[in-house]
Amino acid sequence: MSEQKTYIRFPLARRIEHIVMLLSFGILAITGLPQKFPTWGLSQALVGLFGGIETTRLIHHSAAVVLMLGTIWHILVTGYKIYVERTPLSMLPVLKDIKDGWQAFSYNIGLAKRRPQMGRFAFEEKLEYWAFVWGAIVMGMTGFMMWNPISTARFLPGQVIPAAKAAHGAEAILAVLAIIIWHFYGVHLKLFNKAMWTGNMTEEEMLHEHPLELADLKAGLVSRPLDPATKRKRQMVFFPLAAVASLIMLAGVYGFVNIETTVRTVIPPASTVTVFVPQTPTPLPTLAPTPTAAAVAPAALTWEAYASLVFKTKCAACHGAAKVGGLSLLTYPDVMAGGNNGAVIVPGDSLNSKLYNIQSAGGHPGQLSPDELAKIQEWIDAGAPEK
Repeated sequence: MSEQKTYIRFPLARRIEHIVMLLSFGILAITGLPQKFPTWGLSQALVGLFGGIETTRLIHHSAAVVLMLGTIWHILVTGYKIYVERTPLSMLPVLKDIKDGWQAFSYNIGLAKRRPQMGRFAFEEKLEYWAFVWGAIVMGMTGFMMWNPISTARFLPGQVIPAAKAAHGAEAILAVLAIIIWHFYGVHLKLFNKAMWTGNMTEEEMLHEHPLELADLKAGLVSRPLDPATKRKRQMVFFPLAAVASLIMLAGVYGFVNIETTVRTVIPPASTVTVFVPQTPTPLPTLAPTPTAAAVAPAALTWEAYASLVFKTKCAACHGAAKVGGLSLLTYPDVMAGGNNGAVIVPGDSLNSKLYNIQSAGGHPGQLSPDELAKIQEWIDAGAPEK
């Protein structure tokens, strides 16, 4: 039996691009979801496998940079094909895609007699492609806000940072589910399409999935030769513009990563804060008011009565036995000792306490509620009493 004729569907460069994007997306998923669900046993096991939360974040950020660089490459290649090679914009949605979607639905439930006839890209592939574009925009914008909260808060209200965290996590879940349920099933299970790995499709596969493109290939309407002189003229215009665009986009990625450091390094250590000494003498103390329920209530804000319970509930996953950053929040001596970067609590001075400032910025994996944070601030300002 003679071997079936094959048609090139994806050149090597596109297949390499797909692998790079696949790996970066996969790494983002397995390092990002454990941060969204930090109390799950599987999440804690993965974070431990990666070497702790800080290493997990470093891997997550590195994969994000790779995804951004891959996106820049895709934009440049697409621009070259459109402007220089005059490749048809076959990935743009058209009215026929809506009709194909309805006919495919009707065929699957038995109302239509045949599948829709589709060209270079089917309506499902276009949906996936533009969903990826939309997801990349959302993840990029929200990721920037979470990565650079101080810079974001200079231009936008602070509430956008926790909102960005919620949107980032929700979009991540949606993207992972779309890949597993939609893409993985439609490409690898239902049809076992190997074109993105081999680069080719057989004539039988083309007839089943892309009959209109096959007809154009057989008629010689797809690969029309481009005049060399015309191609050179277009390249002379495209390459300088592409170089400028590349520099701008790469500068954007550099700024994305380096526009600010972390909250820990931005806030000055407590040891460098100048103590305020008033020039006027301290006035004589006034008589203490009669104790009331409201006046006695703050006495309950001690380490044993309140702070220890909050830290064990919200912070123990990272600052318990794991001691991320050398900081443990399990015992009162550990809290007062601080971590690798020094003290995190300055008794009597919440505004110069690293723990309070980090929580105030928002977006922390163990983020306290506004009410909890207000009481922790009150506890610190009261001298951070133990009992």
